[in-house]
Amino acid sequence: MYTIIFTIAAYLIGSISFAVVASRAFGLSDPRTYGSKNPGATNVLRSGSKKAAIATLVGDCAKGWLAVWLAVHYDQRFDLGDGGIALVAIAVFLGHLWPVFFRFVGGKGVATALGVLLGLNPWLGLATLATWLIVAYAFRYSSLAALVAAVFAPFYYGLLFGVDAILFAVVAMSLLLLYRHAGNIGNLIAGKESRIGSKAKDTAKKN
Repeated sequence: MYTIIFTIAAYLIGSISFAVVASRAFGLSDPRTYGSKNPGATNVLRSGSKKAAIATLVGDCAKGWLAVWLAVHYDQRFDLGDGGIALVAIAVFLGHLWPVFFRFVGGKGVATALGVLLGLNPWLGLATLATWLIVAYAFRYSSLAALVAAVFAPFYYGLLFGVDAILFAVVAMSLLLLYRHAGNIGNLIAGKESRIGSKAKDTAKKN
């Protein structure tokens, strides 16, 4: 019973799209209407507002961390177990991808996945973040960095904790990240992918 409650709560937390919320707060257009049309920090950055992009990044990461931290923190009290924690991790991630509050149109999940990993274990999250930063700095492609980090995240978890139910949740998140970046993979191959910091052709400011 408690596992179901935590899982539903995690999905609802994940359904808060901070890209849309932050854009409205900073007087910007809906990020789903310009650039890559992805409600995420990288696309919000194309609006030219670094503050809105940072707010989006922090918010999306924090919601993933919060949902998992609550599950881990109250694990023994409510007997959630590894299976329950795994379900919560997947639920908050799915909430971001298909948010009930925003007509199931969500982001690609990179920041939220990072928050989930940090909630599971800080070292796991930091190792994955370091992978993203190294690739992003070297190639200036957020999508490429996300893809590489997604591939390495399950490896890091298995190295730290071995095989358990949570590992399968991490693998599932990684596969979903790859799926959500299918278009980016095509653009990377074709040499059409936008680099980090490039602005959208369409103005993101409201008239």
